[in-house]
Order: sequence, then C-alpha cells, then structure tokens
Amino acid sequence: MEHRDSLIRQVADWIRTSKKVIVFTGAGVSTESGIPDFRSPGGVWQKYNPEDFYYQKFISSEASREKYWQMSREFYEPLKNAEPNEAHRAIAQLEKLGKLDCVITQNIDNLHQRAGSSPEKVIELHGTAVSVSCLSCRKKYPREEIQARLLKGARVPLCDVCGGILKPDTVSFGQPMPPRETAESFDRARSCDLFIVIGSSLVVQPAASLPLEAKEHGAKLVMINRDPTYHDVYADAVIHGSAGEVMRRIVEAVRENPPSV
Repeated sequence: MEHRDSLIRQVADWIRTSKKVIVFTGAGVSTESGIPDFRSPGGVWQKYNPEDFYYQKFISSEASREKYWQMSREFYEPLKNAEPNEAHRAIAQLEKLGKLDCVITQNIDNLHQRAGSSPEKVIELHGTAVSVSCLSCRKKYPREEIQARLLKGARVPLCDVCGGILKPDTVSFGQPMPPRETAESFDRARSCDLFIVIGSSLVVQPAASLPLEAKEHGAKLVMINRDPTYHDVYADAVIHGSAGEVMRRIVEAVRENPPSV
C-alpha cells in the first residue's frame, strides 16, 4: 500500500509539471458505472457471437441486422441508466485544473461528457452509442428515439426519410476507424508529455498503439488498471486498482499543490 501511495504522489507530481496530459480510457472505466464489458467473463460476447455483427454482415443481411438490434436493445438499457463514476469526475477535474489536453476514449457511453468534460476535449475512437445514423441519407437520430421503436416491437428500424438502414454511431467489427478521430489521437499522442491509460487492456488496434506512440516521442507513460497488461513493461508507473479510487486520489494530490497554468 505504501508503494502505491508513493506512485500516486509521483503521478500527481508529473501532472503538475506536464504541459500536455492525455488520458486514455477503456472499458474498465465504464464497468465501474455498471456498464457490461463486452470481452470479460459474463460480458456481451459470451451471450452473442461477435462474428454475427461484422459490418459487412450488418449491411448485407436483414437477419444479421435483426440480431444486432436485439443485442443493441439489451445493451442500451444499462448504458442509458449508468451514471459517471469517480474516474470520470476526476478526469473532468483535471480539465478544470487546466492540465488536460484531451481524453481519448474507447468507450461509447458519453459518460465523460456527462461528468463535465468538454465535448471538444473528448475523442471517441470507437464512436458513440447515444446517436444513430442512416447509412444512406446520413440523417441522425437520438438513440432514445430508436430505442422507443424497438421496445414497441420494431425488429429492424429504418430511416423515416429514405427507408435506409439505420446503425448506431459506433464502430463495428470490420468497419473502418473514424479517420479524423484516429489521426487526431495519434497527432496528440506524439506531442504530449504525459500519457495516462485508465481501464484498458490495450488489445484492440490501432488504439493499443497510442501509448507506445506517446512513449516513443518522449512522454511518460502511466498505466492504471485492475489487471496487468502487455504494455506495463513500457510504463514509467503502473498502479493496479479501481480506476475511480486511484484517479480520485491522484487528483486530490494534485489539488493539494495546484499547478500554475
């Protein structure tokens, strides 16, 4: 415990003295708000086969779309009811302290914004589940509106303008990563001086390359996760524990001796 306390103080010191801090968040931050993790035991991919949801299948098969929307309808309810946790709030506090360059997130739940992070500072690498778009005319719908259709019995909702295929604004298997968000993430990673990974196992590419990109360009790398990752050997500090508790304590330590900005 004493070793962890000293690491928390060390990371707080690095935040104080850094000019550009990037926070990178994964599913381990969302699960602390009660959102199921797709990959963990008991997660979504133990109930559904991810191969059924490849993008090409989705756009080419009515049966695949029906199965997708069944999964999405179930997944959306805990996401809609989730509240930001201590990790989300601590990250928003870093922005208020003037120390946050941006949040790069693999999460699709909008909880960073709801915790107070400025939307323009949140880069959503895997899209967002709170909106839905028509793949033909690009009309955008609130996810809540489509959820209401599903709960009333719609199996495969269609665009009410052109009849086109609707899909949540998330990145599916086999779907290209969003080019603007991906390029911006790598550009910012190369120019930061502190890169903090929170709650990510770093197994999904290209996002998993971002911490190493930052490290190779001179940034310090901090890993905060419940379990070890393959990237831990490259980190300047590794703290195992709850994302919320660790981040709350780090920000408290920063605020004890606020940075000059």
